[in-house]
Amino acid sequence: MDLQTAAGLVPLLGWAVHGGIMTRRLATARRDPLTGLHTRAGWTARAEHLIRRHPTAAVLLVDLDHFKALNDTHGHAAGDAALVETANRLRTWCGHKGTAGRLGGDEFVAVVQELAAVDLDALTAALHQPLHHAGMSLPLPASVGVCRIAELPVPLLTDALAAADAAMYAAKGRGRRGSNTSR
Repeated sequence: MDLQTAAGLVPLLGWAVHGGIMTRRLATARRDPLTGLHTRAGWTARAEHLIRRHPTAAVLLVDLDHFKALNDTHGHAAGDAALVETANRLRTWCGHKGTAGRLGGDEFVAVVQELAAVDLDALTAALHQPLHHAGMSLPLPASVGVCRIAELPVPLLTDALAAADAAMYAAKGRGRRGSNTSR
């Protein structure tokens, strides 16, 4: 290779490196750094795709109950452990038939292709398992709100999220550890 050819390849190499860096940054921006779950933007794109392909899909919102008290009493490391464990439980429950995300704080979201009552019971049971952290067994209660896409007049993700949010707050309002289905 002559000097002129080599000089022509240098800018191409620079652009290739720059492209790789930008791709990694975009991928990182779509993942929550603590839990590894999709952020709102990354999850939304996947959820909309799944809803279009599966009219039997369901959207779930999960909120940790008394998270501030856990954080204040046991420290931020315990709070972070609770968030990571909740993310792992939700990710495992979704498996290959759905996707999970973290909207922020202690609020999580999932969409699955189809939701049976037994599936929801399994999720609720998994979420309510105590968290073992620093030699302690800490309660990890969560409220779950569900919206089945087929029960909406128009299958829109925004409407499903609003209905799941209302169902989640209804579950919190009843003081129940568990889930509630709306729409």
